[in-house]
Amino acid sequence: MQPRRIARELALLSQSQLSANPEKVQQQKLEDFVVAAVRTLTSESHDALETSSAELKRGSDRLMGSVLHASTVESARAMVYEAIELTQSAINRLAMAVEIPEFIQLSNRKEVRAHTLEILSCINANRSAIDEVLNKSMVDWQLNRLPRIDRDILRIAVAEMYYLGIPAKVAINEAVEMAKRYSGDEGYRFINGVLRRVSENMKEPTASQ
Repeated sequence: MQPRRIARELALLSQSQLSANPEKVQQQKLEDFVVAAVRTLTSESHDALETSSAELKRGSDRLMGSVLHASTVESARAMVYEAIELTQSAINRLAMAVEIPEFIQLSNRKEVRAHTLEILSCINANRSAIDEVLNKSMVDWQLNRLPRIDRDILRIAVAEMYYLGIPAKVAINEAVEMAKRYSGDEGYRFINGVLRRVSENMKEPTASQ
């Protein structure tokens, strides 16, 4: 895992704790948000393990049912397909659960914490300007109508593009990857489209905090 990717995800998870209309939040408070985000990840890891275990059992039951209880070939096939889907879902959850401990360990590195706080501080200080950029880049839509997770991903990307010196292509790609991980099925496509319009609308990078 790359430190900047971890920092982005910590910033994403931490943003949900910020007020919708934040005043200047003290640095110590931001650090508390980061600690809370790590605790959330730990809880998610436990939940993922428990859910994957339950899905594996359900998949096993469906396979046994296809042998013992299916009355036709079609019903047996349907049970097998369902078992395969449950097993695949369990594997995906296990992969996430295995990755989280490494994520948590690396999140304690100074450079990761520093970059996380940099992102959060930037968004906190420039929320109105960032939201204005996003609203101007949306077609027949408004930022406040989006799911919270999509808004937060977009804000991180714009903060990086306008204030933190991250190339637009990198910020967009990272935002899309976060959306694939945390947003809905269509979320990453929408986020990709909005951020590409943001990139097209950007003038010379003279914005400052």
